[in-house]
Amino acid sequence: MGIILSFILLILTSAQTALASGGAEAIVDLTRSGMGICALVLFVGAYALVIFEEQLHLRKSKPVIVAAGIIWVLVAISYQALGKPDHAHGAILANLTEYAELFLFLLAAMTYINALEERNAFRALRSWLVNRGFTLRTVFWMTGLLAFFISPVADNLTTALLMGAVAMAVGGKNKKFVVVACINIVVAANAGGAFSPFGDITTLMVWQKGKLQFFEFFAIFIPSFVNWIIPAICMSLSVAKEKPETSTVSVRMKVGAKRIMALFLLTIVTAVSFHNFLQLPPAVGMMLGLGYLSFFSYYLKKLEGKLLSEESPLDVTSHKHSTVDFFHKVANAEWDTLLFFYGVILCVGGLGQFGYLAGISGLMYDGLGHTGANVLVGILSAIIDNIPVMFAVLTMDPQMSHGQWLLVTLTAGVGGSLLSIGSAAGVALMGSARGIYTFGAHLKWSWAIALGYAASIAAHLLLNGRYFH
Repeated sequence: MGIILSFILLILTSAQTALASGGAEAIVDLTRSGMGICALVLFVGAYALVIFEEQLHLRKSKPVIVAAGIIWVLVAISYQALGKPDHAHGAILANLTEYAELFLFLLAAMTYINALEERNAFRALRSWLVNRGFTLRTVFWMTGLLAFFISPVADNLTTALLMGAVAMAVGGKNKKFVVVACINIVVAANAGGAFSPFGDITTLMVWQKGKLQFFEFFAIFIPSFVNWIIPAICMSLSVAKEKPETSTVSVRMKVGAKRIMALFLLTIVTAVSFHNFLQLPPAVGMMLGLGYLSFFSYYLKKLEGKLLSEESPLDVTSHKHSTVDFFHKVANAEWDTLLFFYGVILCVGGLGQFGYLAGISGLMYDGLGHTGANVLVGILSAIIDNIPVMFAVLTMDPQMSHGQWLLVTLTAGVGGSLLSIGSAAGVALMGSARGIYTFGAHLKWSWAIALGYAASIAAHLLLNGRYFH
């Protein structure tokens, strides 16, 4: 929190200069007004409650939703006093459009993930890995490698939880192994999510904003891989080659699981095609893909109902609770996360109307230069969370080359790995491996993760020079 407060003081002293240089257009400099300072303090207070979510047992969406509403009240009152009564209405509509696109995209993706989970797709993969009889070091490398390649499609949070469950099931009481395996999974999931528009919320926002085309993200594949492989090599040296006890329990996927995977891939192709060929928002393509799943769920419901009535010996007979329910999968989406994004987008957008984002832009991008500022974005992502940081960058919209947009996408995606609280993947695994994988345990390996962070930036600057022109 001390770093955040120091940053606020710098913003307050630099915002007026940045606005005066012409970066704000219709936005008036209200950074030193009572309303503006009140809005900033309110946001910091709300985000402090988000940071201490685990200790307070208060859902992260609640404080930011309240803060968002009050901040926009302050924006409306401030601009009405300036004789611009319609300004706040137009500004908040732009923010709501941003959120609507993100919300619909994520709702479709989360529903697919819930459908695959209900069909035992993830449990079957975990069962297969646990029952293979691999050594601990082999499991360490396999979970990391799978996390790196699954997260670009399934998102880094889901991937981290899945691979973390594997590591804990294999490691058992071996706390030393569980710790390094969890750290490795967090780094791999975040790195894998950085080179795909579907892998992380920040990459999705960059893609939907039109800053990078879909296939341009893959230019940072090698830098992302470097970000994971360097700390992985360092940590693997501490993992023993012993074989843990294997399990005899086997889990099979339910009927339709593979076809849902195929529909998910088709949905991704649809979203990309809508964006690239029709110039339509990717969220519209994702919602069409959700329609694919809704019709297939109807087919599965009829099929399973028929099989249950015939007392089929298939696996479905062991699930007496109900047959497939599409809207139940929609209802099981991570609503706390979706509402958290609403609060963050409106909070950051509201602060922008007071002129704070112009101040940050002047402080970072004019003062440090594009490369220095984008490297700092990654470090801030480890402390504050990459979602509000990236949304702030997109709202500031500094004039940068594609190479710099790729750099900030990379750093915002992988910078959160520096601390366990810096990414959703890390926070989720701290909850799953409570008391074993902790902030302090992660911090012991931050030096190795920092080496990977620096090396990934160097790799991008070296390999992707053509994007900087």
